[in-house]
Amino acid sequence: MIEILPTLESPTQLRDMPLEKLQRVAQEIRQTLCDLLKERPAHFASNLGVVELCLALHTEFDFLKDRLIWDTGHQIYPQKLITGRYHRFHTIRTKGGLMGYPNPNESDYDLFVTGHAGSSVSTMVGLRSGDDLQGKTDNHSVAVIGDGAFPSGIVFEALNNAALLKSKMLVVLNDNEMSICPRVGGLARYLDRLRANPFYSGLKQEIVGVLNKLPVFGDPTERLLVQIKEGVKAGLHGGMLFEEFGFKYFGPIDGHDIALLKKYLRLVKSQEGPVLLHVITKKGHGFKPAAADPVLFHTPPVFQWVEGERVELKKGSAVAYTDIASKAIGDQMRRNPRVTVITAAMCQGNKLEPVREEFPDRFFDVGICESHAVAFAGGQAKTGMRPIVDIYSTFLQRSFDQIFQEVCLQGLPVVFMMDRAGMTAEDGPTHHGTYDLAYMRIFPNMIVMAPGDGFDLRGMLDFALQQNVATAIRYPKTTAVEINADRQPIELGKSEIMSWGRDGMLLAVGTELTHCMQAAAKLKDRGLDIGVINVRFVKPLDTVVMRQVLEQSPLVVTAEEGTLSGGFGSALLEFAAEQGLRADHVRRLGVPDRFVEHQSRAEVLHELRLDADGIAATVLELATQRGLLESGFQTA
Repeated sequence: MIEILPTLESPTQLRDMPLEKLQRVAQEIRQTLCDLLKERPAHFASNLGVVELCLALHTEFDFLKDRLIWDTGHQIYPQKLITGRYHRFHTIRTKGGLMGYPNPNESDYDLFVTGHAGSSVSTMVGLRSGDDLQGKTDNHSVAVIGDGAFPSGIVFEALNNAALLKSKMLVVLNDNEMSICPRVGGLARYLDRLRANPFYSGLKQEIVGVLNKLPVFGDPTERLLVQIKEGVKAGLHGGMLFEEFGFKYFGPIDGHDIALLKKYLRLVKSQEGPVLLHVITKKGHGFKPAAADPVLFHTPPVFQWVEGERVELKKGSAVAYTDIASKAIGDQMRRNPRVTVITAAMCQGNKLEPVREEFPDRFFDVGICESHAVAFAGGQAKTGMRPIVDIYSTFLQRSFDQIFQEVCLQGLPVVFMMDRAGMTAEDGPTHHGTYDLAYMRIFPNMIVMAPGDGFDLRGMLDFALQQNVATAIRYPKTTAVEINADRQPIELGKSEIMSWGRDGMLLAVGTELTHCMQAAAKLKDRGLDIGVINVRFVKPLDTVVMRQVLEQSPLVVTAEEGTLSGGFGSALLEFAAEQGLRADHVRRLGVPDRFVEHQSRAEVLHELRLDADGIAATVLELATQRGLLESGFQTA
């Protein structure tokens, strides 16, 4: 029974609640999260893990005056539920509903849209600096960052800068031994040692205080005692790494004990200068299936309750492009011992678990460190290996400089598999992969491809691993299709003519191929003979076919799941300008110069006119303008 959450309009109502009532709120939050998962997929285990932490933070701070950044923002659901958004919570991740990440347009408690990991400490330091400069020194800046995000290079850049300010800042290290998959690397091992350290902050300070009172007797005895004292201090000093950065370290403490959390938050609020509070939580806490398998329950399929806490997942059987990519990578690794695969904490999302199990020596999960992943791949390629960097399109943006400096400038044959390219639907603007075509095609020594179907995707990976320069292959988060037609092999810079139309041509980039073919069939019923080309290569362009299209077609429509600024349509217009070809009969379809909000994939494609109806309507409009059809038609 949900009784308290519907009455909450502000977190201030939590502050005078007794502990038992706060614990009841925690139960109601978990119940609400479970109820949501009966309706649609959403981030789940991570939100279950921060319920008590969220409640403790909002009872000890006033985040209309103080500052709070959640990193990453997919663990924002409990905050939404206690900040007056309970009654709209059922709309989360739907068109016009709440965003699945923090959103300043929804609430003053959400400061930034934090969809990527690692930036919170930098943002917190900036907030602190800005407030200090304006004389606002009585508030606190707080960043909650997970242990999976903590190894991101930008975090250590921020820690280094924070020490210079010597202002009130709190980093809450939410240590749950996970990112989306189990965390990896040296920092993970360091945190594991801190977990095992029985000396909490208060005890450590007392022992160090006693050591400081020990007498010294002069050289060489003095040097010996100093070494002993410093050695004992170091042994007790679990947070030495953080304190070397100028942060006072407290913890680790139980992140599911509201009373203990409140006690320590009051303690750290009284400290001067930067503080790091190490909190131990468990993803999926409070719901046994999620706690037992937090990887599966990161964003699980819709489930039904069966016999209490046992759940029955409604798994789909359709094959996605990610499945095809993973299988193709495994096939290549079996054939060629020089092929490796590198991912950035997205083993599950990229469905690389079978590859990891079969090829543990050639599988590399570097954690949430995309810049390092690309530079690391450059190093491997320099030795003669053939690395595949398998990263979501939106996250690969973080390694823009390494793509330039460590790969393309060096002329190295790194393969970039850009998963989740195009519209990622319910995840919204932080996750849409709309910029990859624009930011990849500007580099020399780079080939950029977009498969029209599963056949193309498999062939493009095989092709890419035979090239002597970098290659990029982008594919969306959706069910894969297989075009039933005689297919042409993948050749450098060659498009695939599916049909030639007397009245115009559709130039399909990637999986827009299916929509374009469907649109052409619809237009045939209107008496228009429209052909379709599977572009395949955004760079290099098929200049022979593109010239024919521009010179011979009465109308041309390009369709791409990417930004119109700098995408394939722009490349076509650039080519026309360079060659002195007319282009007034070209219409481009794609993502306009704005951020596209979260909604279903079908809804977003319809909004952008990238579905079959939208493409057909665009052709009809252009045909009417050019006198190929009489006006008065009805658009789809």
